[in-house]
Amino acid sequence: MAKKILGIDLGGTSIKFAIVSQTGELLEKWSIATNILEEGSHIIPDMIQSIQDHLALYQLGQEDFIGIGMGSPGAVDAKEGTVIGAYNLNWSKKQEVKKAFESAFSIPFFIENDANVAALGEQWMGAGNGRANVVMFTLGTGVGGGIVVDHKLIRGFGGCAGEVGHLSVVEDPAFQCTCGKKGCLETVASATGLVNLARHYAQSYAGDSQIKVQIDDGEMVSAKEIFEAAKAGDRFAEIVVNHFCHYLGLACSHVAHILNPQIIVIGGGVSAAGDYLLTKVKEHFEVNCFKQVKESTQIALATLGNDAGLFGAAQLVRLESQLEE
Repeated sequence: MAKKILGIDLGGTSIKFAIVSQTGELLEKWSIATNILEEGSHIIPDMIQSIQDHLALYQLGQEDFIGIGMGSPGAVDAKEGTVIGAYNLNWSKKQEVKKAFESAFSIPFFIENDANVAALGEQWMGAGNGRANVVMFTLGTGVGGGIVVDHKLIRGFGGCAGEVGHLSVVEDPAFQCTCGKKGCLETVASATGLVNLARHYAQSYAGDSQIKVQIDDGEMVSAKEIFEAAKAGDRFAEIVVNHFCHYLGLACSHVAHILNPQIIVIGGGVSAAGDYLLTKVKEHFEVNCFKQVKESTQIALATLGNDAGLFGAAQLVRLESQLEE
């Protein structure tokens, strides 16, 4: 019987696990709550215990697996198998994740940043459809990214490749990024960024708009509400969404000119805006693109949803196992 892969998607609220075949079939899936108390010291033992419990439940042994793959927030050192600075997990100190897993299991263990892992998932079993050259933009609270070239994940010299959220796309100093820079993509093209844009342009917009009224009244407005209002014809919301799509399309064009991937995949929570978002981003992408790049690089929405991290963790094992052979 062919050996399987164990994938882990570590998040601040929940930890998802899956047993995946080497051909990409999702065989089993489960999750546990993420216990971030006491500096996140329970997280690694909880993951190990859950895997041990489920291997027993499914009557599987360690010899049935070629590897364990994991996507984690924070700064990940893939070679050393450590994570630091995953603040939503309360991991401010370096975590020796690989060492802990290799002490508990005699199964090869691989770890990578969660945005890179999501990109691998979409490249393998999602919108990338197995293509060799894929870039992913993950639009959530911030903007993450991952780059796959010739079926290999590009990490860069310092492990910072794929940080598309910190491409500079706007000169206005009003858009201050948490990284310390001004004008980063994630200040204007994430869920938070869309709200930033709405608050910024509400100051000068004089027409009727329910979104503007909510902002002027000091109410909280979400990215989802802004997109829904734009779809319903709220002129102010349409202007805000158009700026959002301009910046995202511009960033996609920069990446496409440098890498010319077969496909740029747009995922994350904001991508739920669907074809309305995709159509506008494509328009701005094409305006900013060199002819041959525009004709050869496709833009598409992610298809795996919350499972991208699990498939990506499995693909990480597949790729790393091949490298080690």
